[in-house]
Amino acid sequence: MSNQWRYRGRVITSEELTFLRQFVAENAELSRWSLSRKLCEVWQWKQANGALRDMVCRGLLLMLHRAGQLELPPARPMLQRRVKHQPPALVAVDARPVIGTLGELTPLEFQLVRRTPQEPLFNSLIEQYHYLGYEQPVGEQLKYLVSAHGRVMACLAWSSAPRHIGSRDRFIGWSAEARKRNLHLLAYNTRFLILPWVQVPHLASHILGQMSKLVPRDWQHLYAHPIYYLETFVDPARFRGTCYRAANWQVLGRTTGRGKNAPTKQPTRPIKEVLGIPLTPKFRELLEK
Repeated sequence: MSNQWRYRGRVITSEELTFLRQFVAENAELSRWSLSRKLCEVWQWKQANGALRDMVCRGLLLMLHRAGQLELPPARPMLQRRVKHQPPALVAVDARPVIGTLGELTPLEFQLVRRTPQEPLFNSLIEQYHYLGYEQPVGEQLKYLVSAHGRVMACLAWSSAPRHIGSRDRFIGWSAEARKRNLHLLAYNTRFLILPWVQVPHLASHILGQMSKLVPRDWQHLYAHPIYYLETFVDPARFRGTCYRAANWQVLGRTTGRGKNAPTKQPTRPIKEVLGIPLTPKFRELLEK
């Protein structure tokens, strides 16, 4: 038996494992959700922004539980109810046409707007002008507004990567264990919107090029861990993904269209192209650790 366990960069020694067994036993009346939050408070295990790392902590406890190293309380049944989120309030914005060259707009301003007074504007623009609309993200995430001369030109959202994409996983070449261990080192571009009145050639690919520098920097600052790879989906029935290709993103293949909870092997949603870009030449080595 190993004397150490490792999860998301945290090493659990035999002494800490003994503590965890005692901690779980002494708090047997708590749910798994409450248990992970209380443990984070005891360990002072927090993100760079001060939020508890309770989702990561829950994953650690579940790993040890499944390995027979400790006994978690029984999982409590989830309430089977659908929470309906209100759509974002609409925010008025200057929609006069922007026509010109990229040189006339640069340098662009990239503003990280999550948990700032500008976040409602971001949510509103995505809801109004992105074909998928706005969805409230969960977990680790970033939201950017891109502006020029005081006017918003584009919006981009990033979140934690989907847990399994066949073409991406084959491209990286990692094992199932490495994927579970290092999935948090990837970021997924969930929304990219150039506002419809903005007609500037090469603007989209230029923005994506800047994102390859900004996302890993800001993710490290906010969540205290690096990002080594970016990915996204493109619906080929709607788009060609030209701006991603121009920014050196690679087409890796297509999704199965089944989704993670599909009851059969038949497609249940649109099949999309998978594109990605490594952020370092050593990405495979770093993601296989």
